[in-house]
Amino acid sequence: MSDTPKSIEEFVNPENFQKEKPKPKTNWAGFVEGDVVNFFNLHGIEKMTLEDGNGNKAKLVKQRDESIKVECSSTTVL
Repeated sequence: MSDTPKSIEEFVNPENFQKEKPKPKTNWAGFVEGDVVNFFNLHGIEKMTLEDGNGNKAKLVKQRDESIKVECSSTTVL
């Protein structure tokens, strides 16, 4: 048979739902070197500049040898 709840009480009981694992937080450099570089490559971009509004900036440039130069700066407020 199916795993569907048989009553409204079973349906609304949070124990019957699988909890999603929270995604680990990625720092700015990790985000740039991972997701941004993948996007950059996937779309064949030559130059790209990013800023998140919190003082973190990144600049990506495709080199002649097809490598990617990444300049990344971040700001931390303590």
